[in-house]
Amino acid sequence: MTGEGATYEAAGVSLATGEAVVERLRAAVESTGASGFGAFAGLYPLDKRRLLAASTDSVGTKLVLARERGRLRDCGADLAAHCINDVLTSGAQPLFLLDYVAANRIELEQVAELVEGAAEICRAAGCALIGGETAELPGIYRDEELDFAGTCVGVVDREELIDGSRVQAGDAVVGFPSAGVHANGFTLVRRVLEQDDYDGEDLLAPTRLYLDDVRALRSRAEVRGLAHVTQGGILGNLSRVLPEGVRAEIDWDAWPRPPVFRWLAEHVEEDELRRVFNLGIGYCAVVPEPADEFVIGRIVRA
Repeated sequence: MTGEGATYEAAGVSLATGEAVVERLRAAVESTGASGFGAFAGLYPLDKRRLLAASTDSVGTKLVLARERGRLRDCGADLAAHCINDVLTSGAQPLFLLDYVAANRIELEQVAELVEGAAEICRAAGCALIGGETAELPGIYRDEELDFAGTCVGVVDREELIDGSRVQAGDAVVGFPSAGVHANGFTLVRRVLEQDDYDGEDLLAPTRLYLDDVRALRSRAEVRGLAHVTQGGILGNLSRVLPEGVRAEIDWDAWPRPPVFRWLAEHVEEDELRRVFNLGIGYCAVVPEPADEFVIGRIVRA
């Protein structure tokens, strides 16, 4: 799989299947009284004033490469930042994180690195790491396989909820830089690495925590929508928080791309890069009147 044309699906991951799974399960999930299914964080009414916001995710196949290169601590940071960033899209304050480590055979040092990396991010976010599960599953995982997943729970006042419903044509899309690939698209990255090595820092740099960025923006602007740019790229993730009748238009030349994406561009078509990776923008906000913010696009009528 060399040269232009390498795709996520050819590497083994179908974004379309993921979307279909969400739609297939929506009715069953919503029948339980849940809301926010398919968004970055699900919502549960805690009382008349407050909502709990929760999100579950994993580090994915980045663990394979990180384990080979001695970067598991960074993957711990990936997990905590990813889950907290998802909860943050609702305007919630993160409360606590639970983690899950599973392998064919548990190696204490590897588990310690993962949990210590997650704890570092939790401390920065004021989010308690209250426990989890460590499982040896030789009948499920092969030798040398490792999985790391987690759930973050936060709380938000109904009056402070950010759900994208107030977004309208003319609003600006503000972008916050990523540290690199973050934790999505590594099935395709690893396939490219089979043909062309890359060891830049931005390949395995952990996911940025956007808590301070969002708080600062909310202190000076009306934030109508927030999107964590993960699997699906900038447009795919923005679409999850936009109401019907509008869409985002992105100025793809508005920011310089980190070197890792220029390397990937030697092997992956531009449309696929935009569909899979963050390309240097790890988080987006939709605001009506940008001041000093870094604008990367606009909301227009669909």
